[in-house]
Amino acid sequence: MWEELINGARYCQRELAGIVARARPDVIVEDNVVGFPALVTAGVPFVRIVSCNPLEIKDPGIAPAFSGYPAADPAGWQTFRAEYERVHRPMWAEFNAWVIEQGAPPLPDLEFIHEGTVNLYIYPESADYQRARPLGPSWHRLDSSVRETDGKFTLPDALAAGSGALIYFSLGSLGSADVQLMRRVINCLATTPYRYIVSKGPLHDEIELAPNMAGAEFLPQTSILPSCDLAITHGGNNTVTECLHFGKPMIVLPLFWDQYDNAQRIDEVGLGIRLDTYRFTDAELHAALDRLLTDAHLRSQLTAAAATIQQRNGVRKAADLIEQTARR
Repeated sequence: MWEELINGARYCQRELAGIVARARPDVIVEDNVVGFPALVTAGVPFVRIVSCNPLEIKDPGIAPAFSGYPAADPAGWQTFRAEYERVHRPMWAEFNAWVIEQGAPPLPDLEFIHEGTVNLYIYPESADYQRARPLGPSWHRLDSSVRETDGKFTLPDALAAGSGALIYFSLGSLGSADVQLMRRVINCLATTPYRYIVSKGPLHDEIELAPNMAGAEFLPQTSILPSCDLAITHGGNNTVTECLHFGKPMIVLPLFWDQYDNAQRIDEVGLGIRLDTYRFTDAELHAALDRLLTDAHLRSQLTAAAATIQQRNGVRKAADLIEQTARR
């Protein structure tokens, strides 16, 4: 994945430099995991957004990013870090040399993107990590950043007339393309007494839903979550933070990248359950659903956390910080 991302940065360099020269921005904001030299050589403040799991911002007191390792057991951390460095060091060195050739500052050691004048990361305080070294003053946490542009959603009559908890199921655009996995989960959920809204994804024509389900290729997720009792998700950072923004517990079936870290974190702080995406049994998924849906204390905890997250208004905070940076 790093190779593909680096290739993308190289491909974009000339065009991005031209765009920056024509637009003459007052501030540049990048939400990505790989750096684009043209964005840090423009002579204006650079704002970095970390919209993946905050383990991406390394610290000796937290697990290595992409490992899915628990916070309470550091036994495997160093082995993972050593192997990560062995695999990625040559690639990083080559990329860093190219970044410098473009006139940008050197990258931090074994990092693929520069820090910004201002740095924003998105994760609620209730799930965030305890660091050994506090982040510097340029770093700001946004408890959430939930778009308000999704269209309205009306529950289909067949589901509205039914009873039982309402559950949202989405594996994201990439995960839902694994038709076998989607069918496996759907068949398991079909035997439960609950109702489901299913994001079917790009291969929607190949996915048949059970009678207790409704869905479509694309769904307005942030309009659906407030009405649901629980979400089954791949653990992408957007969905995780949106679920916490609306106070919804999660069953997480991670597939790649930071999804392992999100799944582990949600499980270990007690806000949901991590399952093995390709090895879970029907009994495990059914038990996870029943446990989370009947846990009144968890529901109360999530409701209180959601009120705090929404009150902190991460979208407004981010906009204010970016505007303040532009006026420097």
